[in-house]
Amino acid sequence: MVAGLGWRRLRFRHPAQVVVAGFAAAIAVGTALLTLPIAREGPGGASVMEALFTATSAVCVTGLVVVDTPSYWTGFGEGVILALIQVGGFGIMTFASLLVVLVSRRLGLRARLTAAAETKTLGLGEVRSVVAGVVKFSLVLEAVTATMLTLRFALGYDEPWPRAVWLGVFHAVSAFNNAGFALYTDSLMDFVADPWICLPIAFAVVAGGLGFPVLFELRRRLRRPRAWSLHTKIVLWATGIFLAGGTVLITAIEWSNPATLGPLDTPGKLLAGFFQGGVMPRTAGFNSLDIGRMDPASWLVMDVLMFVGGASAGTAGGIKITTFAVLFFVIYAEVRGEGAVNIFNRRLTGDVQRQALTVVLLSVAAVVGSTVVFMVFTDINLGRSLFEVTSAFATVGLSTGITADLPVPEQILLTALMFIGRLGPITVASALALRPRARLYDLPEERPVIG
Repeated sequence: MVAGLGWRRLRFRHPAQVVVAGFAAAIAVGTALLTLPIAREGPGGASVMEALFTATSAVCVTGLVVVDTPSYWTGFGEGVILALIQVGGFGIMTFASLLVVLVSRRLGLRARLTAAAETKTLGLGEVRSVVAGVVKFSLVLEAVTATMLTLRFALGYDEPWPRAVWLGVFHAVSAFNNAGFALYTDSLMDFVADPWICLPIAFAVVAGGLGFPVLFELRRRLRRPRAWSLHTKIVLWATGIFLAGGTVLITAIEWSNPATLGPLDTPGKLLAGFFQGGVMPRTAGFNSLDIGRMDPASWLVMDVLMFVGGASAGTAGGIKITTFAVLFFVIYAEVRGEGAVNIFNRRLTGDVQRQALTVVLLSVAAVVGSTVVFMVFTDINLGRSLFEVTSAFATVGLSTGITADLPVPEQILLTALMFIGRLGPITVASALALRPRARLYDLPEERPVIG
C-alpha cells in the first residue's frame, strides 16, 4: 500500500515531464551501449564522459563530438549512434506512441496528451494520424535521400556497394534529423563542390527543419496557398529569407578567404556558400568548409542563424523561426503604434507574444551565461566560446574545432545545453513544475516607465 502511494506521488503530472524523462532515458541507454567494448575501436570501452556526450549529441540531434566518429567507434557504435539519432528525431514520445498504435491499435488519453506535447498537434483526435504520418514521411524522405547518396558514393567514388549503402543511409538519417554526424573525419569537406552529395543532404536538412505540421499541410494544400495556416506561411517566408540571407552573407564574407571559398571556382563558391551559410546553421552540423578558419564575421552571422534555428515540431533546434517572426512583428506593431499585432491578416493573441518573449529571454540567458563560464574558466576567446555554446544550445553541431579539447566541466556544460536546447526552455520549466497555478483575480493596472 505504501509503495502504491509512493508511486502515485511520483507519477508525472504534466506530459512535458514524460517527454523530458523519455529523452533522459534514451540518453542513459545510449550511454550504456556506447561504453561497451564492442562499441569502440581498440582495447577497452569508451569513457563515461565520451559516451554520455556522444549519446546526448545523438539523441538531441546535435552533432557535436568529442571523439572522431569514423575512427573511434566500431560499426556497432555507429549503429547505436544512428539509432539514437532516429529516436531523437522522431521524438521519444512520438516513437512510444507509435509502438502503442502498432501493438494495441489504441491510444489512451495519457498517451495522446504525451504525444500531443511532443508533436505539437492541435487536437487529441489528430495524434494517431500525426504520429503515423511523421514516421511514414520521415522514412520515405530518408530512403529517397539515402538512395541518391548511395548511388553517388558507389558510382562516383568507387565505394563498395555495402559501404556505399551504409554511408548513404547514415548520412540521410543524420541529415533529415538535422543531426550532422558524419562518417568522415572532416565531415563533408571532401565533397565541398559536389552537388550530388551536398544538395540531397541540404534538401533533407531543410525538409526536416520545416516541421511536420508544415509538411503535412503542404501535402494537403500545396496548390492552395491562400488556405495555408498562419504557421505555415510564417515558416515558409522566414525559411526563404534566412536561407537566402545566410547564403549571401557567408558567400560574400568568405569569397576571397584562401582557407575556405577562395580556392573554389564560382559554381563551387555558390554551392558551398548555400550549403554552409544558408542551410547548415538551421540546424545541422555538417560542414563542407573549415569552420575554424572562417572569418570571425562569418561566425557571428552563423551565431544568429543557429540561435534562430528552424521551425517548431521539426528536427531543427534554436528558438524557432516562428518565435523570431512573432517578436519581429511585435516590434513592428509597436513602432507603428498599432494596438494589435497582425501577421498575414491574422491577429496574434497576447499569450503567444508572452510565450515568444519567454523563450527568447530564457534562451539568451542560457547562451550568455554559458559563454561567460567558458571565458572565465578557459582561455578561449569570445568568438569561439559564443559559437560553441550557441551551436550546442541550438542543437546545431557546428564547431570551430575546440570541443574535443575542452576540459570535462565545459563538456558537461555543453551536454546540458544540448539537452535543454532540444527540449526547449519552456518544456523543461513546465516539466519541473508540479502543477500549473491559475490566478483567479486581476490586480490593479499601473504602467512603469519604459526606455
